[in-house]
Amino acid sequence: VLRCLGIPTRVITNFNSAHDKNLNLSIDKYIDMSGNNLHLSEDSVWNFHVWNESWFIRRDLGSFYDGWQVLDATPQEKSKGIYQCGPASTRAIKEGDVNLDYDSPFVFAAVNADCVTWIRYSKKRKERVYSDTRKIGKFISTKAVGTNSRVDITANYKYPEVKEISFKISYSQYKNSLMDDRKILVTAV
Repeated sequence: VLRCLGIPTRVITNFNSAHDKNLNLSIDKYIDMSGNNLHLSEDSVWNFHVWNESWFIRRDLGSFYDGWQVLDATPQEKSKGIYQCGPASTRAIKEGDVNLDYDSPFVFAAVNADCVTWIRYSKKRKERVYSDTRKIGKFISTKAVGTNSRVDITANYKYPEVKEISFKISYSQYKNSLMDDRKILVTAV
């Protein structure tokens, strides 16, 4: 319908799509001390989920959020009392602006939630034992114009995952690196 009105629109597929039922931006799994699943969370991870994007000017949010907006025609949760999702700015999703209207936290979680496993010792005590920050939001894709090729647009939704690098240097190498004429820049992530 939006294309018929002259509004640029495209279909998006998100692989490993999170369904964050309680909007805490994580997909929580609870286990007991024996490792048995306790089924305390309604969060889930779907193999994939599909929605649409349309190109809008966002006078309500400011020009920073102009561009592609997420519209989900098959929302699984109510938003402001009805089943709807969007328009959520992809720029807001990428920047983590989850306090905006139009379901930004839900879409952010769909592409960027952490998968967290908790051991529940009692109703009042739990411990986080595992967190996977890279599982959700893989190969976010749309169809290329004029061909049947896939275009990866993951970078429109999230920054690249940081690759951890560990290395060791001797104390003498470290000490020498602090000399005024041989300073090094070390960035910790």
